[in-house]
Amino acid sequence: MAPVLSRSLTTASVASLPYSPLFSSKTNTQNRLSLRSAFLHQNGLKNNNFSCSGLKWKVDKRGNSVVVKCEASAVAEKEAPEEASGEKHEYQAEVSRLMNLIVHSLYSHKEIFLRELVSNASDALDKLRFSSVTDPSLLGDAGELEIRIKPDPEKGTITISDTGIGMTREELIDCLGTIAQSGTSKFLSALKENKDLGNDNSLIGQFGVGFYSAFLVAEKVIVSTKSPRSDKQYIWEAAADSSSYVIREETDPEKQIRRGTEITLFLKDDDKYEFTEPSRIQGLVKNYSQFVSFPIFTWQEKSRTVEVEEEEPKEGEETPSEGEKKKKTKTEKYWDWELANETKPIWMRNPKEIERDQYNEFYKKTFSEFLDPLAYTHFTTEGEVEFRSVIYIPGMAPMNNEDVVNPKTKNIRLYVKRVFISDDFDGELFPRYLSFVKGVVDSNDLPLNVSREILQESRIVRIMRKRLVRKTFDMIQDLADSENKEDYRKFWENFGKFVKLGCIEDTGNHKRITPLLRFFSSKSEEELISLDQYIDNMDEKQNAIYYIATDSLKSAKSAPFLEKLVQKNIEVLYLIEPIDEVAIQNLQTYKEKKFVDVSKEDLELGDADEVKERESKQEYILLCDWMKQQLGDKVAKVQISNRLSSSPCVLVSGKFGWSANMERLMKAQTLGDTSTLEFMRGRRIMEVNPDHPIIKDLNAACKNSPESSEALRAVDLLYETALISSGFTPDSPAELGGKIYEMMAVALGGRWGRVEESEAAVGGDSAESESEVVEPSEVRTEDDPWST
Repeated sequence: MAPVLSRSLTTASVASLPYSPLFSSKTNTQNRLSLRSAFLHQNGLKNNNFSCSGLKWKVDKRGNSVVVKCEASAVAEKEAPEEASGEKHEYQAEVSRLMNLIVHSLYSHKEIFLRELVSNASDALDKLRFSSVTDPSLLGDAGELEIRIKPDPEKGTITISDTGIGMTREELIDCLGTIAQSGTSKFLSALKENKDLGNDNSLIGQFGVGFYSAFLVAEKVIVSTKSPRSDKQYIWEAAADSSSYVIREETDPEKQIRRGTEITLFLKDDDKYEFTEPSRIQGLVKNYSQFVSFPIFTWQEKSRTVEVEEEEPKEGEETPSEGEKKKKTKTEKYWDWELANETKPIWMRNPKEIERDQYNEFYKKTFSEFLDPLAYTHFTTEGEVEFRSVIYIPGMAPMNNEDVVNPKTKNIRLYVKRVFISDDFDGELFPRYLSFVKGVVDSNDLPLNVSREILQESRIVRIMRKRLVRKTFDMIQDLADSENKEDYRKFWENFGKFVKLGCIEDTGNHKRITPLLRFFSSKSEEELISLDQYIDNMDEKQNAIYYIATDSLKSAKSAPFLEKLVQKNIEVLYLIEPIDEVAIQNLQTYKEKKFVDVSKEDLELGDADEVKERESKQEYILLCDWMKQQLGDKVAKVQISNRLSSSPCVLVSGKFGWSANMERLMKAQTLGDTSTLEFMRGRRIMEVNPDHPIIKDLNAACKNSPESSEALRAVDLLYETALISSGFTPDSPAELGGKIYEMMAVALGGRWGRVEESEAAVGGDSAESESEVVEPSEVRTEDDPWST
């Protein structure tokens, strides 16, 4: 079985360098060190930690170049003297450093070793299948093409076997003795040169270090392999901390295999318990190699029910006859092979041949869900970037609210040639606001690193991301346009916040996001409407989309800002979620209609009576100046309002400042900056309704008694009340409460004939004296002799 070898690691055995006087044929130490430095610089290896003990460099001049060889490398090219344990070979590289790199730096998880070895086994099976097209005799009678994995807790080993192409002695030296060479890559090159076999590149192991990932968990690895092209079976054996390996011929008849490769890992003490657990092995196969095209069997403990006869009767009991003997059942344990990759890769099939129930079943099994998805799409992209994908919209939102802002949701499973690579992405394939989408992506030419665990940033990845996002929006739009409105209602309840987040984070897709938005409005307080519906309901003269942002639907309905708009039959959108206002501000326009906040200054309704406005401003200009003088810096100015019909006044925000809703949200931030708050909230503007009785009374007070303390207190109370009704928070709620109590006392004093406590006490005493009760015994006549 050929290992997975790297395109990024190059063999350190041979390097061709331009000829220079630096490379002298002399063998003194100084020249060898100079040669070594140049050679290491050529190959990109660091010079500071290099040890040259036991290594000698050989230089040959060939034409205009110099060929540098390590004499330790040359040992692998010729047979060593045969020992009792087999032939000993040296790796064609400085294995101590490269093994250390593989074990400690290249892979992030130890469990990856099983994925790599199973992928190699799959490649060996594929090679046999391809080669048998021209040479059917290679198949022979060695059984089906399959992979088997057997852990042995007692011995602390794992055995991975396949019935693939196997390896000859030369291939063992070529593939397993060279860290940086891929037998699969060579096979693909041969396929491309042979036009009769086509140009299939579905093999997995094109990198060069996959086989050596076994040393992540193994202290010793034994490979037993038999190629149908050879009559002999060979054993390859190496230890994790050794710079050499041994190859010998298998002579034990009991250990002979008909075809294929058998890899036995002798696990390290720290890993024996975890990776010899059968359920753990089966879980890794289901996670990483579930969709490998060949069957994978794992050795599992099973149970079955068997019938047994009852025990012999005790003394004194009658012995039942043969026909009367009762049988009972018991459960017994046994071990057997179990197929681990039952689920087929649904994305490899034609979408026209797959039913919705099959898509739903695949979704539930793959992502451990219990609800059917709301929608799905299955597509294949071709051309510059080719990949297959099936993506789903889940039936419900994540239970944890942190998932809304966490791009690492593990919802997208990336496969390369049906082998699972990773689901740990940070926005490479999907933006954060679409992190709720679940699915699989399978590509043959993704730019992965040598360990295949990290997706490299590149133009191909950006193109893939763009197409995945586009397909997702098409799927959501189809859901919105479907006749079943209930499905989109469920989608919006669960994922509406995600879509609104896209308005903030993805300006490039505003045209796709905006038609998906849904809001309540002043004309639709029970059903959510789209922006397209809002525009369809607009009057021809209306040139803006009006909205108000509050904390609830109830407060939006009763907001004073809406009075004149509702009176003129102008629809206003209700933004009642914290993210709504920021999302709308990022959109700015939709279909050439601006978004206008009705709580901001300079509200234009389009049908103002300029003559009436001019007369009102002239009549109340003195009142506005008087109120501004009384309120001081609390307001930027006081002016006549064109948005009120029943309320006496309202406080509006500056055009470029925060609205009352935004100010409330920013105050609630845990790490909010108070200095920014003071700067951004801007100066408030007080608008008064000239038709309201309170404003008319204050206008009269301004002209007739501008110094009246009661009128001045009324102005302060009017401002504080307008703060609350406009959605702002008063600076001193207790002070506002005191003013309201004072005004209530003035308004209610004596209205219902209230009697003061002191007066009631005095009146009670006189009445009691007038109606004093005298006991009969104390009544005396005038001529009573006992009287004194």
